[in-house]
Amino acid sequence: MKRLTALAVILATALIAGNLSAQAIKEFRISAIPDENPQEMLRIYQPFADYLTKEIGIRVKFTPVVDYAATVEGLAANRLEMVWYGGLTSVQAARQAKGARRIIMRKEDAEFKSHFITRKETGIKALKDLKGKTFAFGSVSSTSGHLMPRYFLLKGGINPEKDFSRFSFSGAHDATAAWVEAGQVEAGALNFLVWDKLVETKKVDTNKVGIFWTTPPYVDYVWTVRAGVDKGTVDKITKAFLRLDYTNAEHKKLLDLHRTKGYIAAKDEDWKAIEEAAVAAGLIKLN
Repeated sequence: MKRLTALAVILATALIAGNLSAQAIKEFRISAIPDENPQEMLRIYQPFADYLTKEIGIRVKFTPVVDYAATVEGLAANRLEMVWYGGLTSVQAARQAKGARRIIMRKEDAEFKSHFITRKETGIKALKDLKGKTFAFGSVSSTSGHLMPRYFLLKGGINPEKDFSRFSFSGAHDATAAWVEAGQVEAGALNFLVWDKLVETKKVDTNKVGIFWTTPPYVDYVWTVRAGVDKGTVDKITKAFLRLDYTNAEHKKLLDLHRTKGYIAAKDEDWKAIEEAAVAAGLIKLN
């Protein structure tokens, strides 16, 4: 009887602790990998924080970070509840922040691509022409700015360490485009959505810079929540994203900020290929 009573106390304590943990989220902190300049990041994600605040009934705060690694560390240390990751950082987060799970992605991220760009006078027209040239990736931890461009370069017979005269990391997709246009490097790789935005907003001169190659599609960006965020909150967030409708004028504003026509549910297994590419590139190690 005493054992049963003790067991009941332990179970009750665990349930209470779990409830307290769920209730403890007074402020839901979100962030995103800094793949564009800080002002642009705030312009994009503050409206999402405002929208989610109304939808989930908890104050949502966008917390900018200094680099990609800080988003992974923030999720692992419970300083962030949800982060917009690229494919590689979502793999790193799943490994470092145990229990983290991918929940929602843009439709476009099911078939993401990277563009390779150059100035027209360089004479670069194919991957083979990159030998002996200078090249810019984005961030070291960027899926579309480094990992997958590197992966496809290697498949195409170009080893960055051996075949480029020099390569650098610009830190962000828009910075890569600026470097190529300014002649700091002869070519670079960036994600196709940022390129489209730069063209539309006339922040890149297409008379000087153009695309010479595009990667095959791969899966990429995804919203990821940390372990400990209760199922009810996760369900509310998921539904909030899925209900965004491009034909609704208010919803369209949000969707346009994220360069998408809508969102779909994410499945963790879809990032297995990204993990394998990261292992092959030596960016992560198998446990």
